[in-house]
Formats: sequence, structure tokens, C-alpha cells
Amino acid sequence: MKTRIISGICMVPLLLVVYFGGIPLLIAAALVSYIGVTEFFNGFNNMGIRPSRKIAYCMITILYVGFLVNGHNPVFLMGWILLSITASLLYGWDIVNRSPEDSMATLTGIVYIVFFTYHIVLIDHTAYSELVWLVLIAAFGSDIMAYFTGYAFGKHKLCPNLSPKKTIEGAIGGALGATVFGGLFGYFFMPGLFHECLIMGLVGGIVSQCGDLTASAFKRKMGIKDYGHLIPGHGGIMDRFDSVIFVAPFIYYSIVFILP
Repeated sequence: MKTRIISGICMVPLLLVVYFGGIPLLIAAALVSYIGVTEFFNGFNNMGIRPSRKIAYCMITILYVGFLVNGHNPVFLMGWILLSITASLLYGWDIVNRSPEDSMATLTGIVYIVFFTYHIVLIDHTAYSELVWLVLIAAFGSDIMAYFTGYAFGKHKLCPNLSPKKTIEGAIGGALGATVFGGLFGYFFMPGLFHECLIMGLVGGIVSQCGDLTASAFKRKMGIKDYGHLIPGHGGIMDRFDSVIFVAPFIYYSIVFILP
């Protein structure tokens, strides 16, 4: 517990990055992509699957340099997705040394980690850039409240094959906690979107837990406990940001399709 608290304090600079937004946030998102995809691919290596780091690193660089040059350009983004798919499939041409699993793992890492994380940058460049905070509030708020609610009241296992310690009571507490935190954020900082922040907090809290369980599913099949050891008490980047990268697309598309 002490180690986790110390590690949590060490992550306070993340709040400064979100506060300033812009280039600092873009650099942070790129770093999460580079480190996260490395950890993810290391897990596949543990299974005997060899995704291409070179292709993933190249696509991350193209994505973020392209954003710096063109800003958010939907045509560029679609071209980037097409290039990512094509490069991943071409990687499997060497059928003597590679398998279809190598190609699929490469593409999965690019979409799951790189593309999902990129939505944080997209949110920061909308008219509602303040909602970047709601990504962290929903993800971390759900995680914290699920932990304490599960510890105090947890009796029924949620997904014992994926995460033995998670309970249904904890999941409900996490979702409600994210709702309350989202509502407080809306009330004090975006009063015109109070009800929307409540709803995004609730759904974001649920999506956050789906992200956590998805990362756990991969870890179980990979035969690893943590993706890395970068953050003491928390594991690697993927262990800490697995929920964040799941919530970011939800918040972004809520802005695009729902908010005025």
C-alpha cells in the first residue's frame, strides 16, 4: 500500500501535463504509445508471438508528426489507419519466419494502444478540451472507488478468470464513484454541461472497468502478472493507463456526436 501511495504521488506531474495541454500533452500521449506498445509486444513475445516493433514505432511517429504538421485531419487519419493495416499484413509475407499471429498482434497493438491513446490529443483540440480531465476522472475515479468499495463490501466475484480480486460490489461502487466525480467536475468547472458530465462519468466508469478487464485478459493469456516495472507498485505504463486509453475514445466521440 505504501509503495502504491508513493507511486501515486510521483504521478502528480501528469496533472500538470493535462493542465497545460497542447504540446506537453501530445508528447505525453506519444510516450505512452511508445512505451505501452513495447510492453504489450513484450507480453506477446512471452507467448512466442513476434509483433513488429519497427512498424509500430514508425506508425506512432507518422501519426504524431502528421498531427503537428496538419493538425486533426480526418483524411490523414484514415490514411494512417489504412497504412497501419497494410504494413501489419505485409509483415506476414515472410511465412518462413513469421506467422499470421505476428501480423495480427502488430495490428492489435497499433489500434488498441496507439490509436486509442491518440484520442486524448483529439479531445484536447476540440471546443471542449477541458473534458480531457474527465478521461482521468472516469478512469482513476472508477479504479479508486472500485478498490475501496470492493475491499469494504465485496463478496461476489465479477470475473474470477480475469481478475480474481474484482467484485460485483466493487464494480458498482466504481461506476457510481466515477458518476459522482464526473458530476462534481461538471458542477464546478463546466456547469453548462453538468448533466452530460454525470452521464459521461457513469458510462466512462463502466468503460474504464472494461479496459481494465481487457488488459487483464491479455495478461492472463500472455502468462504475465504486470506489463512492466516502470512504476513501482503499479507495474508498467499499460498497467496504469489501460483504463485511460479505453475511456479516451468514448469521451471524444461523446463530444463529437452528442455535445452541442
